[in-house]
Amino acid sequence: MATSPALSLIWSALGGDAALLSHWHETGSGDLPSVFATSDLAAASTAAASLAVAELIAQLYGAIPDISTDRRLASFWFQSSLRPLGWTLPDLWNPVAGDYATADGWIRLHTNAPHHEAAALRVLGVGADRDAVARAVRGWQATALESAIVAEGGCAAEMRSLAAWSLHPQGMAVAAEPLLHHALTQEAARPGWRVPRDRPLQGVRVLDLTRVLAGPVATRFLAGFGAEVLRIDPPWWDEPAVLPGVTLGKRCARLDLREAGDRARFEALLGEADILVHGYRAEALPGLGLTPERRAALCPGLIDVSLNAYGWTGPWRDRRGFDSLVQMSSGIADAGMRSKGADRPVPLPVQALDHAAGHLLAAAALRGMSRRLATGRGSLWRGSLARVASLLVSLQLAEPGEMAPMSDADFSQIPEPTHWGAALRLRPPCAVSDAPMRWNRPATALGTSQAVW
Repeated sequence: MATSPALSLIWSALGGDAALLSHWHETGSGDLPSVFATSDLAAASTAAASLAVAELIAQLYGAIPDISTDRRLASFWFQSSLRPLGWTLPDLWNPVAGDYATADGWIRLHTNAPHHEAAALRVLGVGADRDAVARAVRGWQATALESAIVAEGGCAAEMRSLAAWSLHPQGMAVAAEPLLHHALTQEAARPGWRVPRDRPLQGVRVLDLTRVLAGPVATRFLAGFGAEVLRIDPPWWDEPAVLPGVTLGKRCARLDLREAGDRARFEALLGEADILVHGYRAEALPGLGLTPERRAALCPGLIDVSLNAYGWTGPWRDRRGFDSLVQMSSGIADAGMRSKGADRPVPLPVQALDHAAGHLLAAAALRGMSRRLATGRGSLWRGSLARVASLLVSLQLAEPGEMAPMSDADFSQIPEPTHWGAALRLRPPCAVSDAPMRWNRPATALGTSQAVW
């Protein structure tokens, strides 16, 4: 079958060999209900990460595996991969989070983190009562309130149209960026990776410094092919609604990188890592002395993969952001509202920017491994939610096909003993011949492991 335009664009942005595309095919059918090509993005980003696995296997073993992506399952994984048995997942959003009408439009408040909620409430001068927040928001113009909450250290996004975003300084900056920034770094000794063909990442050490949601999706994918993923969170952090979905295959430890002793422990871990995946704001790690140059010095040949919300150039380079906020800023929620004739923002049916970006980061890490094997050199990769939004908006929406609803057959029949209870996991959305995607560890809570390899 012909390669999807979305996959061709992504694979080219990764610098991948176009010849590998002929070894890929798509199964499954249907589309998520969306005014954008959301299922195309789900299938293509998942396929790109799978292609990068196949490339690595071919480099190590000489033959290119066949790769397939189940379009329907990939779309479901962008929703949730878990079906709890006898227990329920916590609500994704806290009571204050959501969309609010302002004096001249709409704004979204992202208040899941306690300090982000506190920042928004300080600006509004009210308590954590949704009706009180709504009344206070109506007294503000959207741009002014967005600026005030961001200045206070919170997270908010005014709903802009596609046209307005294209003329906004940050929208123009993002439009000028590549889908992925990437560069080779210094040369180092060739890695001694000795991995079985059916577990091509077995023993590869991935240091995971990510939070909801794109970064954890990336490292979950790597764990599915055998990587040893060690996730590091600060002592106070929690994200209970998503952990059962994204900690699959990982060990989770806690360190406070602001403390000298914990930072030294992190640097020791980094020195023994193969891949670092991080999702902090652009200046967060450099602010702790962990500049890209310092990271490369600590671990020569490091494959350094990072994500930012609003891109790597422009005035919002260091702005806090999440998928739902970027959908508001970039015109996606406004386009959904206009298409549906609705009277409020209409976002994508899933957090597609997060999930797609996560698969791009996983593909970048794998392409970095292939480059390391070929040249001995490390690499630096940077992606952003806003640039993934631009990609989605650019994709042509074909006539949507009906998607069969999720069924019992879509899940593994062997329960996964997660930290919270037994659950069924969706079958993997991709297949690489003779290298099945599977996870060695069930999903677990944060802080359940020591910060050691």
